[in-house]
Amino acid sequence: MFFNTNDITLYYEKYGDNDKTILILPGWGNTRCTFKDLITVLKKDYTVYIFDYPGFGNSPLPNKTLDIYDYANAIRSFMKNENIYNPMVIAHSFGGRIVAVLAGYYKVSLEKVIMIDVAGIKPKKTLKKWLKEKIYKFLKAFRKLLPPLKREAYVQRLIKVFGSSDYQVLNPIMYNTFKNIINKDLKYYFKYINSKVLILWGKKDKDTPLKDAIKIKKLVKNAHLIIFPNCGHFLYLDSPLVAINVIQEFFLQEKNN
Repeated sequence: MFFNTNDITLYYEKYGDNDKTILILPGWGNTRCTFKDLITVLKKDYTVYIFDYPGFGNSPLPNKTLDIYDYANAIRSFMKNENIYNPMVIAHSFGGRIVAVLAGYYKVSLEKVIMIDVAGIKPKKTLKKWLKEKIYKFLKAFRKLLPPLKREAYVQRLIKVFGSSDYQVLNPIMYNTFKNIINKDLKYYFKYINSKVLILWGKKDKDTPLKDAIKIKKLVKNAHLIIFPNCGHFLYLDSPLVAINVIQEFFLQEKNN
């Protein structure tokens, strides 16, 4: 199914038909498919919604550059359209950025939140990275000296040399969207999340390091952290049975209250 809002199209799927609602917000570039086992368990007791973000899975590419507020607003509009109030949320990686903006900035009420290896804490730049960015920006400035028809090809060559693998697979709109997202530090918003939060983190996560989990736990008022010692960034795939049991127990506590 598709939902349209503000020139953004989201593909989503709905499972189950129960009183309690869970929204699953995947990571950047991830799709609903990696959550199949978790959904199979949760749909028995909850109504579960999961999304493909613009440009991934079944959702078409956006026709404009987006920022994290656009993503959060799209989910907020979807909730309003479906009459979803005070849902529970499972957020992985990039999904944590959406939660931070939804709850911390827009003050959307979320009953309970599970954060799995979430992003949103902007890392400090190393000297090497700082120099790389400076050189890239310096060389990029020369595009103005080129004929108009050759400027885009010049910039794309620079991206192949200086950009990460994430940048290199993106078209220009998604490339600029990705830049907008990773350059936004959201730690201020984490402080204003009032939901009960369970943070699940893989100790071997190299994409969002464990130190981010510790920072987020300190920022969120009512948060508990569980570290999975043998898991990486996708702990719900690395240790699915344990992860599912922990998630079920966390939600079950609320259901029985």
